[in-house]
Amino acid sequence: MALDIDRYAHTASPLQRWDPRVKIFSMGLLILSIALLKTIPMAVSALLLALVILGVSALPRHFLVHGLSFVLVFLIPFFLIMPFTYPGEAAFSILGLPFAWEGLRLASLIFLKALAIVMITFAIFGSSRFDISMLALQHLKCPKVVVQMLLFTYRYTFVFLDEMRRMHTSMRARGFVARTDLKTLRIFGHFIGTLLVRSFERTERVYKAMLSKGYQGELHLLVTFQSAGSDYIKAFVIISIAMIIMYGDLGGGLHTAEQGWY
Repeated sequence: MALDIDRYAHTASPLQRWDPRVKIFSMGLLILSIALLKTIPMAVSALLLALVILGVSALPRHFLVHGLSFVLVFLIPFFLIMPFTYPGEAAFSILGLPFAWEGLRLASLIFLKALAIVMITFAIFGSSRFDISMLALQHLKCPKVVVQMLLFTYRYTFVFLDEMRRMHTSMRARGFVARTDLKTLRIFGHFIGTLLVRSFERTERVYKAMLSKGYQGELHLLVTFQSAGSDYIKAFVIISIAMIIMYGDLGGGLHTAEQGWY
């Protein structure tokens, strides 16, 4: 099932009522501060903060679990690779492979920060319609090319998946049954090639249709943004938290360096 991140954008919450421009700007600074963290305690604090933000967003739990499950698939391998490939001194060996505690620490740090960033990103874009979020990015002077790429990639991912499902249904209606043999691999090769060709042809048709309707590389919506005092109060709180996290990480990093853990 495709993950349409703005499926529950209508759910009332403090984040949903927040001006998207101010929300993206302040939350973006928070994400940047988390990405720069170097100590595990502050990364854990960032993850707890992300959980609080998700709670405030009022997004359904099953929706979040479904989305985060894909992220975990990419993050868990760090624990299987980095402890055994870190160039530092190995503490011991497992099945002949050198195991370094510093590699495990680095994997944990990446895992915590990435998970916190993804959770906050869910809260940002899950509490507003995706097209409105893109328009807010455009108002924040984000390059138009980047905005258009994000919007069209998101939109036509679902078109691509629908085309793939239709083709697979057509194959099954003709009696195709997937097996572990060379013939099945050859059929799937033709399937992927046909899918790419159809997608390219549809892209050309859509682009020509957009040009005929006056498309000039900008996003236009009948939406006007209005900021209230509460929007800036929320932004002040988030930016203050980001500064506290950075300060705490700096202090923790200096303390760790003095103890010679690096």
